[in-house]
Amino acid sequence: MIRKLCFAIVAVTVLATAMWAETADEIIAKNIQARGGADKLASVQTVKATATMAMGPGMEAPVVLIQKRGSMARLEFTIQGLTAVQAYDGKSAWEVMPFMGKKDPELMAADEAKDIEEMADIGGPLFEYKSKGHQVELLGKDKVEGTDVYKLKLTLKNGDVETVYIDADSYLEIKKETKRTVRGTEQDIEESVGDYKEVGGIIFPFAMESGIKGSQQKEKLTITKIELNLPAEDSIFKMPAAAPAPAPAKPDTPKS
Repeated sequence: MIRKLCFAIVAVTVLATAMWAETADEIIAKNIQARGGADKLASVQTVKATATMAMGPGMEAPVVLIQKRGSMARLEFTIQGLTAVQAYDGKSAWEVMPFMGKKDPELMAADEAKDIEEMADIGGPLFEYKSKGHQVELLGKDKVEGTDVYKLKLTLKNGDVETVYIDADSYLEIKKETKRTVRGTEQDIEESVGDYKEVGGIIFPFAMESGIKGSQQKEKLTITKIELNLPAEDSIFKMPAAAPAPAPAKPDTPKS
């Protein structure tokens, strides 16, 4: 009797797990379809987004993000006439931060490089997530500001954990929370997305807001234009060599 009961409990647990996993995959499939479909997403080779980032009262920065299939991304933003660059070529992440006194390109620390590496995933982490080494678990249903959502736990290949909130009606993502360790400190980052528009048969969010969870300080990104499949050379994603140091001045030759 005890053996039969134990077997029944195990069977129910296994069945419930399978049902949750299947449901998670169904939600992801509907999310992909709502965004334009797997074939459309797979056909995109490059994405160029032109945007404005608001970082505080009266402080805005023009932003250009270029993504290329093959896990490449290049982000440029200009503040007070100085243009910063962060890029990933599929292997290495690097940056140029002139307003921090760094005019030469430098490799980014592994924990600081995660944002640009994730940007390089042109279809997003849910698209073909299994082949990327990610794992997804359905946590159930919830509400975000009165909207019914599905709550997915996404464990990335690098170990970072994201909670993704999918609108139960549109099946589009409306919010994401990420636990990330930066310089030895764990941070809870939340991002809201919306204002979806169609470009080339694919649905993109044109408004994003992100920041530390619970903080009133948020970065707001407003996209003004998205262009698909423009030419983009691999070289723009690779770290350039540092500028050579100026040659020492030659001493004056004494006149005879």
